[in-house]
Amino acid sequence: MIDVIVVGAGPTGLMLAGELRLHGVRVVVLDRLTEPSGHSRGRGLHARSVELMDQRGLLERFLAVSEKFQVGGFFGGIHTPWPERLDTAHPYGLTTPQHITERLLGEHARERGAEIRRGCEVAGLSQDEHGVTVELADGTHLRSRYVVGCDGGRSTVRKRLGVGFPGEPARVETLLGDMEATEDPATIAAVVTEVRKTQLRFGAVANADGNEGVFRFVVPADGVAEDRSAETTFDEFRKQLRATAGTDFGVHSPRWLSRFGDATRQAERYRAGRVLLAGDAAHIHPPTGGQGLNLGVQDAFNLGWKLAAEVDGWAPPGLLDSYHAERHPVGAAVLENTRAQITLLGTDPGAAALRKLFARLMDFDEVNGYVTGMITAVGVRYDLGDGHELLGRRLRDVRLKRGRLYELLRAGRGLLLDQTGRLTAAGWADRVDHVVDVSEELDVPAVLLRPDGHVAWAGEDQRDLEGRLATWFGAPSASRGTPRAEPV
Repeated sequence: MIDVIVVGAGPTGLMLAGELRLHGVRVVVLDRLTEPSGHSRGRGLHARSVELMDQRGLLERFLAVSEKFQVGGFFGGIHTPWPERLDTAHPYGLTTPQHITERLLGEHARERGAEIRRGCEVAGLSQDEHGVTVELADGTHLRSRYVVGCDGGRSTVRKRLGVGFPGEPARVETLLGDMEATEDPATIAAVVTEVRKTQLRFGAVANADGNEGVFRFVVPADGVAEDRSAETTFDEFRKQLRATAGTDFGVHSPRWLSRFGDATRQAERYRAGRVLLAGDAAHIHPPTGGQGLNLGVQDAFNLGWKLAAEVDGWAPPGLLDSYHAERHPVGAAVLENTRAQITLLGTDPGAAALRKLFARLMDFDEVNGYVTGMITAVGVRYDLGDGHELLGRRLRDVRLKRGRLYELLRAGRGLLLDQTGRLTAAGWADRVDHVVDVSEELDVPAVLLRPDGHVAWAGEDQRDLEGRLATWFGAPSASRGTPRAEPV
């Protein structure tokens, strides 16, 4: 029997496969496409996703094929300077086309031992107390202990599971496409600048996905399509370019055409028995702020170690359910802020007045920092109960006497960073690394980090620490190990 079947080989599914393989879980990824599409809806990683890649030793791969960017609030088309005191050692994003992200995460998952099967379309599933049976479109069946649906907004897994997907329908739609143009780039840039004075849902990016001479155009659609599955035509795209910009720029040779709406929907449950949902299968929203791909990757980062603990048999009660408890509110908050941004992008006088007011508010450093932390997800804090102000927050990459914090998280295990040298996590040595080191940037005696880098405990009381260790890492082992590092 397979341990976990992941349905969908997008960024979310591939990130999850890599996380599960860190713990030796047998993973099979199924995708209905015979080859990767090569198209890129998502075009970058925000600061929190950059941190995740660093925590798993993948950042250098991304830096080699990406450019850094710094945009402040970037909220509803309002650009502000990057906040000076954002709580991260990685104060930037990366312009990484989605197909590159998928390639890098796929390579990582395969290197770890994940199996990726393409041309495998899921047609149905059923579960019992022992596992899940997945039916493929060709009539074959696979059996696994758990299944995770990472198969997009029209998720087959979610539909077959019968999980509700309530929310708001689309009110506006936008066309998106990569194509060549005969008009010179300077003229295109000038027209875009002029049009965007009144229509912020219009834009053009030269050299789309690194292809010289190819532009990515974004243009408002003429209403909302009745048939959401209908393909966007090139004639429709040219018509909307002319209607919005007064010219179609001589576009030709389309590489890829798509459309998206501003619908916001979220799965009522992220878990139903042995089946879980992540990424767009769990939530859809407008792409404003570039949060979608990042939200899915971060879902996977939260879920991976918890599901692995369940498979390995050491998960404490409620650990797997904490995935929904923690990530559902985060998803709901993204739906809210993207809907707010769509309102700010409107062309009516009320939206223009609201945008002007919000732009003035963004001039305040505290507001700018809050909004940037929200968009980049460095401001996410899980509700882990009462305690130290760090509790539930992810910890930035602090410098230690002997290296960096994130270098210690590469194995995907828990970490007790002990500046006192008096604590122990010996009973959990098979799940938690104990490192005795000091940092001038960390004003707390010790912290216990979960494998996703969020703080599960902070302080110096051994009994309190052991309670938190049991909460997040289960019962101590019968044979007690030893700390991994000697005191400095």
